[in-house]
Amino acid sequence: MKKLIGSPGMMSGLILRIGQFLCAAASIGVMVSARGFSGYTAFCYLIASMGLQILWSFGLACLDVYALKIKKDLQNPVLISLFVVGDWVTATLSLAAACSSAGVAVLYAKDFDFCKPHLKIPCARFDLSIALAFTTWLLVAISSHVMFWILASV
Repeated sequence: MKKLIGSPGMMSGLILRIGQFLCAAASIGVMVSARGFSGYTAFCYLIASMGLQILWSFGLACLDVYALKIKKDLQNPVLISLFVVGDWVTATLSLAAACSSAGVAVLYAKDFDFCKPHLKIPCARFDLSIALAFTTWLLVAISSHVMFWILASV
């Protein structure tokens, strides 16, 4: 099997998973700190999606740490297939959540002008959380692409 940057059991894979974990956690943190987010279904979906991403990325980061510690190769077809499916599912959910939240944010900021200072809606926090969600998705997309190519090389 190929050894690509971001492969499981390598330091680059661990860094990729830690990046996913941190961006998803930051997205949740910023969104939860914004007053009134729970009134919008898209923002609640974003939190749920990023929560799933945190669990998935943390689990795989722990597996990478274990593999690095005992110098074990994690590249077998069954395990890589699981990683591919998991990354594809979380990438799809992350992209859908980020896009739906961005749609709501644009609707409120541009069409309804809800982001005026006197309305006290924290649009900047919503935007930052959504940007972090898109960054999370980008990192997951990279990871799923790497896993796909590793699986294809079997």
